[in-house]
Amino acid sequence: MEDEFVVSMMLEDVLTDAGAMVLGPAVSVRDALGLLDVAMLDGGVSAAVLDLRLGRENGIVVADALRKCGVPYVFTTGLGEFAELEQHEDAPVLAKPYSLRGLMQTLEKLLLDGNRFVMSPDDARQTKVPETH
Repeated sequence: MEDEFVVSMMLEDVLTDAGAMVLGPAVSVRDALGLLDVAMLDGGVSAAVLDLRLGRENGIVVADALRKCGVPYVFTTGLGEFAELEQHEDAPVLAKPYSLRGLMQTLEKLLLDGNRFVMSPDDARQTKVPETH
């Protein structure tokens, strides 16, 4: 779920190249919830990447739905405030700009433990993922 078209397309390319089947992109909460509903009826979702803000909308609504379905997710955000993430404190947060390598490492951590949140709060609350070349 990403509202910036170029970022969304880049993420789709990177995830597809890594072997993922990408749903979306979803540019609104409504789109994301619709995709989730369809995917859950068609075998489920392994993990999700959620922009905390979609224009004026809040990605927390989608995170709540993912949690109910048992789907792990990572938040991405350009905002510095994480106070509204209280009920999602075990979900990793990548601050923009983040590296694609950092995103992939985060997703791998989520997937390696049977789709459960296993990151420590220190790992999960990254203020910036270092860019690696």
